[in-house]
Formats: sequence, structure tokens, C-alpha cells
Amino acid sequence: MSKAVMVVGTTSHAGKSLVTTALCRLLAQQGYRVAPFKGQNMALNAYVTAEGKEMGHAQAVQAWAAKTEPLGAMNPILLKPQGDMTSQVILRGEAVGVTRASDYYQQYFQRGWQAITESLALLQKTFEVIVCEGAGSPAEINLKHRDLTNMRVASHLQAWTLLVVDIDRGGAFAHVVGTLALLEPEERALIKGIVINKFRGQRSLLDSGIEWLESYTGIPVLGVLPYSDIAFPAEDSLSLLERPSRPGPDDLRIGIIRLPRIANFTDFDPLTSEINVCTEFIGLEQSLGNLDAVILPGSKTTLADLQALHHSGMAQEIQAYAAQGGTVLGLCGGYQMLGEVVTDPSGQEGELRAVAGLKLLPLRTQLQGTKLTQQRQALAHYPVPGFRVTGYEIHQGLTEVDSSVPDFFPLFQDQDLGLVNAEQTCWGSYLHGLFDHGPWRRAWLNQLRQRRGLGLLPLVVDNYAQQREKILDQVAELLAQYLNLDPILSYLETKTP
Repeated sequence: MSKAVMVVGTTSHAGKSLVTTALCRLLAQQGYRVAPFKGQNMALNAYVTAEGKEMGHAQAVQAWAAKTEPLGAMNPILLKPQGDMTSQVILRGEAVGVTRASDYYQQYFQRGWQAITESLALLQKTFEVIVCEGAGSPAEINLKHRDLTNMRVASHLQAWTLLVVDIDRGGAFAHVVGTLALLEPEERALIKGIVINKFRGQRSLLDSGIEWLESYTGIPVLGVLPYSDIAFPAEDSLSLLERPSRPGPDDLRIGIIRLPRIANFTDFDPLTSEINVCTEFIGLEQSLGNLDAVILPGSKTTLADLQALHHSGMAQEIQAYAAQGGTVLGLCGGYQMLGEVVTDPSGQEGELRAVAGLKLLPLRTQLQGTKLTQQRQALAHYPVPGFRVTGYEIHQGLTEVDSSVPDFFPLFQDQDLGLVNAEQTCWGSYLHGLFDHGPWRRAWLNQLRQRRGLGLLPLVVDNYAQQREKILDQVAELLAQYLNLDPILSYLETKTP
């Protein structure tokens, strides 16, 4: 029978995702068949599995860390916020409705718990170890009765549980003690170790505090992880505010518009990984400045975010930038925004029924009730013909291109995936993961570099999947260096009665 390790945190952003991911890689390296699991995730970064199921992108990364393919069962509930206190509910990889926060418990709690337990049972048939990640804090007393993600899962699995605390925020010891005090006795008994994360400074200065904490709680501190600048994929848009921007004289500057409901910004991690590229997330109140390219990313609420672009003046600034020959591109919802208009006759996103686009591409988009979620392979016509790329689609819009308008061409052999103008300064695509393809990415970056008079980069480069493997190894090495893994391995090696 498979065993379970659970990672919970005293707060959001404590480091649960990093520890969970690193454990997946470390245990896989030990020879275990490992699956990640997060019962319920609230995020706008999503991935589509080979089976066509939508799941949190963070759990897909954890699956790759575990050296296995992402499965919808690894994240049975995904909530995608779309404003006005509402979220789209993805259950077992399928969009099943939209709910208000106040109605979620009544409408989806029982269905959600059934999806969680059945998904766990499915994973237990194939994997030896399930590494589960909690969400937020397990001790939110006003929410515990409806919490599907933390100690309810740990108790169901009788999981060996780690409690992670972010010491960089201050108050770490109080966070740990307070969290433990608010757990039920049977829940507290599952907590087998404490991990202190994001420590800066001299380690010996922490020793007396650790001795007190272990004595007071009776739970060992198994690791103190240093503050790290490893380029670990972010899970939500709050992390975008923390990304520094330090362009060098020969670096490309690429601005990504930080839409109010920005989605799938993990699309741009491959750009961030390039040493000669500086990516900047630009708020609607900011100026574009001197950029080599402007990107409109995906959005969970395309019409509302498009309206926000107009109201803030950013739409007009992007149009002026494009008129001066600047490079503008859009992905998914951003692609829809570059067209003439986006309509929503059935109110899929809310009350807005139509919003004018930026009119940079000759296309019209109508939102529909059915969401398209599928992996795709495509043969590129741009920027260099012949590259075969892979990615995935997640959208509810049906986009029609006005073929009577001259000087616009399909981006790929599959004409439904994107469009580019004759000058190759404006393009858009529905294909998420496009920048993951290393040679394609470099060819596009070289186009920008050529316009700046900069030297060209070699096209022989790894795809981002290989670069991501190196990042996952770095995360695992960090954990292995600073975490005592022996108690976890001893638990896994003990036979279940």
C-alpha cells in the first residue's frame, strides 16, 4: 500500500510548493514511484494533460520533479478566480461551473471531497509515495469545516506531515506555536517535523530559538532552508511583484502587461531563463518605456481585462507603440484582445457582453460555454519556417480571422492557432508553452536583436524542459543539503501493518 507525506505551511508563501517539489525529486531519486497531490488549488496558472484534463501548473511541475507524467488526478479541484468574488470550478480536469465564494461550500464541498478521495485511490494503485501539498494555513479556524486541502487530506491518509514556516516574514516561532495550538489533537499528532524556510544571516544565532521550539512543541526542526534565488516557477501573480529588473546594455527588454486577472504567466519562464533577456511585468498604471517587445498574456476574464486596458490608457499606449513599429504579441486571451472585438453573448465571464479590441489583428472572438483543453503539435511558419513546436490550448473563445484583409498570415500550418502581420511586428497565438521550444524562442529573440543591431544567439539550445530539469535538481539539492531526510525515509521503509 502506498504511503503519504504531507507538506503544510503556517501561512501562504511559506514555501510549501518548493518543499513539495523538492521532496518529489529527492524521493524519485531514491527509487520510489512518486506522485504529487494537491486536493484543491486556487490559481490562474494551468496546464493541460495528455488526457485533455486541466490542472494547476504547479502540480504539473511537481509531476515532472517526480519524473512522471502530469495526471488530472494529481489536482482534482482547481479554482480559477474571475472577479466579483466568483471562481470557475474545474473538477476532475473539467470546467463544471462558476460559483461565488459564499456558495462554494454548499454547492461543491461534497462533490469536491468525493473527487479528492477517488483521485487519491486512483493514485494509490500506481504510486508508492504520494507527496501532498496543503494550501494557505491548516489552522484557519473560520474555514476549517470547509477546508478540503490541508489536515482533512492528511488525516484521511494518515500522512507523515511537515510544517513549513517562512522566517523572513518575522514571527516564525509564534506562527508555528499558534498553528499547532489551533489544530485538533489528532491533527497535531500527524505533524512529525518543522522546516524553517527563507533564513538569512548567521545560522548559529538561530540555535537557541530552535532548542526552545523543539522543547516547547516536542516536534523536531528537521531543516533550516536559506533564502534562495533559484528561479522556481511562481504559482500566483503576487510573486510577479518580487521579480527584479536589471537590464544590461545588450539585453532585450520585454514587457509583459500585468493584467488584473493575468493567467498562465508561466508561459514566460523560458524568456526569464535567457541570460540576454530582461522581462518586466508592467502594471496598467505604468508607462511602457523603451521596450523591445510588449506581450499581452492570458487572462481569466478577457473582457474585463480588455476594458481595464482601455480605461487605464494602456490600450492606447500599446496601439501607439505598435504604430511606431514596436513588436506586440498576445497569447491566448491576449491574442483575443489584439483583434477587433471580443463578445460574450451568454455571459460566460460576467455582465460585459462586448468590448472593443486593440484592432491590431483582423480577428473577432466570441466566448462560448465549452472550454477547449487539448495538447497540440504545430509546424511553425514564423519566425523561421519548419520548426515543429508543442504546447496546449485552454480557452473558451471561438476566433474568426477576416481573410479578406491583406498582409496577415497564419503563424502555424494549423491556421486556428495564430496570426502574424507581414512586417512580423504583431502576432498572436492560442498555443501555451510556445516559448518552451528553445530554437523557436531563440529565432524570435534574434529577430528582436537584429532590429537593435545586436549579435545573434545560437539556435542550438535546449528546450525549456531540459532547463527546468536543472532547476528542479537545484531545488532538490538545496533541500538535501539543509533538510534531515532520514525520518521521512525511515517512515517510508517501515512496512504498513
